[in-house]
Amino acid sequence: MAKEAPSISEAEWEVMNVLWEKAPQTANDVIGSLQDKTDWKPKTVRTLLDRLVQKQVVGVNKNQRIYTFFPLYTQDECQHAEAKSFIERIYGGTLKSMLVQFIQEDSLSEEDIKELRAILDDKTKKS
Repeated sequence: MAKEAPSISEAEWEVMNVLWEKAPQTANDVIGSLQDKTDWKPKTVRTLLDRLVQKQVVGVNKNQRIYTFFPLYTQDECQHAEAKSFIERIYGGTLKSMLVQFIQEDSLSEEDIKELRAILDDKTKKS
């Protein structure tokens, strides 16, 4: 079983998205990618990279003259951890409560309903 990813902030997600797109990257590569999307200063991006390294979500290759950074978790692993944390905080850890609320309040197309039904059927067969 994969280890569970630590919780990361919204700003850290932006950095991770850059690294998931392409890795490894230097701090300057990450800064360059984020300057197109944000008004963050290079020091801010370096701080976020340092935090992600401390949380052990990002690894650093120190074998070269210029350090490169790479993700230690997949995007799926981080999304799963974030979803689990959200469900625990907002819905008391009950996935069913969240699903019922979303299904009742959101208009689902016939196609959405078929897809959800197929997922649930497949889950039932695997249990």
